[in-house]
Amino acid sequence: MMQFFRKNNKVLYVAILSVMALCLLAGYVPGLSAVSKWVTPPVALFLGLAFALLCGQAYPKFNKKVSKKLLQYSVVGLGFGMNLQASLASGKEGMLFTIISVIGTMLMGMFIGRKMLKLSRDTSYLISSGTAICGGSAIAAVGPVIKAKESDMSVALATIFVLNAIALFIFPVLGQWLGLSQQEFGTWAAIAIHDTSSVVGAGAAYGEEALQVATTIKLTRALWIIPLALVTSFIFRSGGKKVNIPWFILWFIVAILINTYLLDGVPQVGQVISGLARKGLIITMFFIGASLSTDVLKAVGVKPLVQGILLWLVISIGSLAYIIS
Repeated sequence: MMQFFRKNNKVLYVAILSVMALCLLAGYVPGLSAVSKWVTPPVALFLGLAFALLCGQAYPKFNKKVSKKLLQYSVVGLGFGMNLQASLASGKEGMLFTIISVIGTMLMGMFIGRKMLKLSRDTSYLISSGTAICGGSAIAAVGPVIKAKESDMSVALATIFVLNAIALFIFPVLGQWLGLSQQEFGTWAAIAIHDTSSVVGAGAAYGEEALQVATTIKLTRALWIIPLALVTSFIFRSGGKKVNIPWFILWFIVAILINTYLLDGVPQVGQVISGLARKGLIITMFFIGASLSTDVLKAVGVKPLVQGILLWLVISIGSLAYIIS
């Protein structure tokens, strides 16, 4: 069976990619929206990982080139789904805590990953970035800036998505057990859960007010992708020479400004663009997962997951203590 998969890996690669793309596009056809619901970032990443492990790598050069470009274009497109004024207004009250939590998570993550677990610099930095801000989106934005390998991206994304899936189920239960109010739970979920989709899911499971609070705060934290990527470009410059400016992040800012001030009267335009960007990001997750190899997995082991869990526990307990104090 394994020989069959590896012998026909290019055909299977094209088939999986085509099915995913068709299902995502079916979401725009009336009556077929349910067809696209199963194609989510974790599912796409899992399919890519499963393909790489069972079939080996197919079209590695194409995979590498397209994944990099599509990832950057998708990040820019996500900016058309954000409103600058609403995000800044929602973050005023907890701005100081946000600054402390983002910087503290990054520093602690690098300490755990590099000093304690001896992980590679890029993997440790990507996991820390995803935990500090907004999961897969932060990793997608920071990865090209530090010129991370697809293998490092895959490991970091897989770690974050596993913890997101767990959080989606256990956070509402913990919130009820702790007796958190709608406001308290929404704030906690936005800070302690990595990815926006899982934050929205957990908030919706807890209540309407929790959903609104969690979504608004999470979008505010997502803005930290911008300074993080810019600072990262300076930290990871090679040999003290010219800084590699992440222009796609600057275009991300432009997209937010356009959506806020030029498309205010026609929000449907921004919604369509950001929707396409999210679909592009989903396809990118498959490309990134398909770039992984069994040799890389064996070399990495469980250490990235250990870093993610330790860092997640620290930020979850720390943010909860701050919220209920």
